[in-house]
Amino acid sequence: MKKTTLLTVGSVLVTVPLMLLAVSINENKAEQKELNAVPKIKKFESRSSEWGKHYQRQYDSYKETKKSDKIDDMLAKNPALVVLWAGYGFSKDYNAPRGHFYMLEDNINTLRTGAPVDAVSGPMPTACWTCKSTDVPRLIDQMGENDFFTGKWARHGNEIANPVGCGDCHDNETMKLTITRDYLNRALDAEGSLKAADAKHQDMRTLVCAQCHVEYYFKKTEWTDKEGKPQTAAVVTLPWAKGLSVEDMEAYYDEINFADWTHQISKTPMLKAQHPGYEMYKTGAHGKNDVGCADCHMPYVREGGVKYSSHNVGNPLDHMENTCLNCHSEDEKTLRDTLKRKLERKDELNIAASEVIAKAHLEAGKAWEAGATEEEMKDILRDIRHAQWRWDFSIASHGSFFHAPEETLRILGTAINKGQDARVKLRTVLAKYNAADYVAPDFSTKEKAQALIGLPMDKLVDEKMQFLNTLRQEWIAEQTKKGLYDPPTREGMDFKTSYQK
Repeated sequence: MKKTTLLTVGSVLVTVPLMLLAVSINENKAEQKELNAVPKIKKFESRSSEWGKHYQRQYDSYKETKKSDKIDDMLAKNPALVVLWAGYGFSKDYNAPRGHFYMLEDNINTLRTGAPVDAVSGPMPTACWTCKSTDVPRLIDQMGENDFFTGKWARHGNEIANPVGCGDCHDNETMKLTITRDYLNRALDAEGSLKAADAKHQDMRTLVCAQCHVEYYFKKTEWTDKEGKPQTAAVVTLPWAKGLSVEDMEAYYDEINFADWTHQISKTPMLKAQHPGYEMYKTGAHGKNDVGCADCHMPYVREGGVKYSSHNVGNPLDHMENTCLNCHSEDEKTLRDTLKRKLERKDELNIAASEVIAKAHLEAGKAWEAGATEEEMKDILRDIRHAQWRWDFSIASHGSFFHAPEETLRILGTAINKGQDARVKLRTVLAKYNAADYVAPDFSTKEKAQALIGLPMDKLVDEKMQFLNTLRQEWIAEQTKKGLYDPPTREGMDFKTSYQK
């Protein structure tokens, strides 16, 4: 073969792959440019499928959260919870959270939201929609906060159609992360360590999550409607004015004499922790080192030459190669074993605290029955209130053992101590009224515990199913007529609860 021929063949062998590589790079650049371009999405678009037309990878990964569909009945796992929440909705029904795909559906299906028959009935306020749907910012913009937070949960049933999604975290014009619930801005400014206006992009990768994964209460707020009628709104408010620690918020609530409910048995003015994930995270190593929620729960992934944030929000341990192992030098097994031990310690103290406090409630109930006075019970009820608040705060943030293991164990320890303080004082009161031999009744199963506090479970379930088959269907029909209902967000969704199996 001639030398020129060899040179030609060699040139082709080198040039063709380089040309193909260049074409591939240009295609990837074009695709990335298209992804980075800002499409036109209407303001307050609540249907995530509409955003998904422009951000298909992110939307497809978001829909992967439907795989987290297991119903984990926490009352069956730890029946003491039923006693702890006697007189409150959580004693009826409480499951571990599922994926974002199910947030709205689970809120509608739970026994806690009751079985309303119209827009003005049912046990819960409108505020219970706040963290469940992309329709909430739209309604608040239309109505104003005070109006939105006024009335019963069922009032907005025909408007709340879509689960948490794109519009909760992104600006429709710039696609930048944004806070869509103003109560978080107010709380940040009140707490002061990070003013809302000073938040940088990395801060926002946590703060958009903190719109929901925080402790809050419903602040009674008087206002006057357009017709001049006085109204009372239950406005979502974060108790951060004194700080973010469990003690800071305890002091805040005590100062304003706030209680979520009065305990059915012990008559204690109770606090119900919601899901203080942000507050616990801030005390741990990740929070102190500016690791954002999205770094672990929404890691960057690559598909071909395209890099994007996975919206399959879930457990970082499911894909450690993209999360933990980016920073931690341990091998995967060592890290998993360490986390397993931390979880076991938390679970052990969680069970101990919940059983101590449940018995304190029952013993307090016996003390009242035996003739105890308010003065004799005052300090005891304060101990019970503080014990349960601390226990609840430490476990209501479901990833607390991961975010801040040391703080979680510390808080659980103080909960046990305060619960035991209450029980020691109760023995004195019980002895005074000839009830020193009182032994708390058996609450070792969910069924026994619910019977103990007198819950008519069959009736509650029947009423719920009636609601789901009637008013709930009317809501869907109205939402569909208004163009709000988004069928893709229901694809592959089966009806699952802990009360209908």
